[in-house]
Amino acid sequence: MDSSEPLRVAIIGTAARSDYLYGPLLAGMRDRVELVSVWGRSVESARRLGENLGVPWYTDLDRLIRETAPVIGIVSVAYGANGQVGLMAVEAGLHVLLETPIAHHLKEADAIIRAAETRGLKIEVAEQFHRRPVEQIKLRLLASGLFGRVYSSFSDFAGHGYHGISVMRSYLGFAARPVQVSGLVREFDLAAHWSRLADTRGPRRETQEHGLIQFDDGRIGVFHWTSVAYDSALRWWRSSRFLAEKGMGISVGNGLDGDELLTLLAPEGEAPRPVTLERRLERNDGGALVAMVAHTGDPDQPIVTWDNPFRPARKGHGMQWHDDEIGVASCLMSLVDAVRNGTQPTYGPFQARLDQELILAIRKSSLEGGRAVSLPLDPEEQI
Repeated sequence: MDSSEPLRVAIIGTAARSDYLYGPLLAGMRDRVELVSVWGRSVESARRLGENLGVPWYTDLDRLIRETAPVIGIVSVAYGANGQVGLMAVEAGLHVLLETPIAHHLKEADAIIRAAETRGLKIEVAEQFHRRPVEQIKLRLLASGLFGRVYSSFSDFAGHGYHGISVMRSYLGFAARPVQVSGLVREFDLAAHWSRLADTRGPRRETQEHGLIQFDDGRIGVFHWTSVAYDSALRWWRSSRFLAEKGMGISVGNGLDGDELLTLLAPEGEAPRPVTLERRLERNDGGALVAMVAHTGDPDQPIVTWDNPFRPARKGHGMQWHDDEIGVASCLMSLVDAVRNGTQPTYGPFQARLDQELILAIRKSSLEGGRAVSLPLDPEEQI
């Protein structure tokens, strides 16, 4: 494969993210990828997306592949169709970036993984929460050894379902193997209030999910979520935490506005020593994100840095993406690098399947009265 040529990409599906997210991202990554076509189930939706993005549109996937020769397919469809369309794209011969979750049922996920392995194709999943810059600098700090071993990790409204599970697992390391899950899922009535996402007012009902996850080495993961956390003045809290051998980290958030409180021990061992995070931008008054820098106060490692891989090569001449866009672009580049180099994506289908399995295990445990559920789950069981 010619490494100087951008990889040809097709968007498979006409969900909202196909237009407002993936279209602009691909346009901003023209030196690495080239959008060549789009596919949709209906003529109307496919035409609209193709015209909006300025590329040929199709309702026949085989014809799309014959005429536009994509290498990668970004599967962006209605939430319930992830597994079905993801499998279709792999069976058509495409390396794929799949939206989350990889599939709603483990049996579907396994079918996608088997189809890709049989054909020698790569799968990455657009699980971007742990790829956002503020999470990446925390993972760099943990990798530096300054905090020692992380013993327990918490996702407290940090993201729904597999997103929150992924953030929680990232602090422990994705190699950590969960073996047992206890969960409770409950529904409660709420006072009437405004839903920002639905733009409705009136009484609401929330679903709370709570899970305790045990890992094979004795470490612990804790997960909390409420279904109204993204758009309710009643549930404004957003936090993730880790407790480590030599320090701790706490995200304290009100919606998307948050602070990172990271501490190590002061030299005398009697007080916490703050780790200061700095967002370095192109200019003193703004511009694109260049790097996240942690000032640790440690004499041997005073600075730990995460460089934005999408920072402009030339000052002022590039995209000023927000953190979520950087996270999603990183998912795509993980797949691009895997395809070019014959390596594995940095997150990949097995991690995505495990994140979904843990959410299903929390729900299974709740259905069984909170009984501890051992992993792995039976993929034939529908939860």
